[in-house]
Amino acid sequence: MKTEEIVTGEELLYHGKIFDVKKYTVELPDGTSAFREEVEHHGGACVLAVYKGNVCFVRQYRLSLKRETLEIPAGKLEKGEDPLSAAMRELTEETGLVAENMEKLFSVCPSTGYVNECIHIYYATGLKEGTQRLDTGEFLNVVYIPVEECFSLVESGKIADAKTLIALLWLKDHLSNSDDKTE
Repeated sequence: MKTEEIVTGEELLYHGKIFDVKKYTVELPDGTSAFREEVEHHGGACVLAVYKGNVCFVRQYRLSLKRETLEIPAGKLEKGEDPLSAAMRELTEETGLVAENMEKLFSVCPSTGYVNECIHIYYATGLKEGTQRLDTGEFLNVVYIPVEECFSLVESGKIADAKTLIALLWLKDHLSNSDDKTE
């Protein structure tokens, strides 16, 4: 059965600094019309960095949740920006760490029902300390947590950020299937 929807009309509802909101008129597979609303976002890049046996997190306040969260370092992509470049930039800006190597793990789409955002998840190795350079208006704290303790934080619900959960689940699997004991 055909499932594709054909866009027959488009209206910009909101244009913002980080995302746009559009309303589409679509023709459904059965020939009827419907409306769809979509948040358009350039995407993001994030980095799982394990330094001296600890996972590097940032703790920051998220207004949308009205609380602080623990997340792996991340940031939004500028229009047309290479995700690897963004991941390297964000790691250093937010944490001061510099990675010799970055391995792309996944690209994930957090909520395909209404947003086109994709987040690119990288694993950093060959880490060295550098200089943190936070953006204007960016307030966060760098937190290092032993690898094994991270898994307990996931199980207890203290880490709830989706990109961070995906990265930590990969790390748990990676460590159980390799001789890598992290840097």
